[in-house]
Amino acid sequence: MDIQVKDILLMKKAHPCGGREWDVLRIGMDFRLRCRNCGREMMIPRSKAEKAIKSIVRQTEE
Repeated sequence: MDIQVKDILLMKKAHPCGGREWDVLRIGMDFRLRCRNCGREMMIPRSKAEKAIKSIVRQTEE
């Protein structure tokens, strides 16, 4: 998958706060994601994250 920093990920399952959208802060073997609803940050392995992604929204340069 081609995921870049500043993309917005729509996940299959919702976070406990109810949000499904996550900002990508860092990429590599692990992803650092921030919930757009509550602001919680988490690190998740790339393999697990790629299975949980429903769609990717590209953040356009402004």
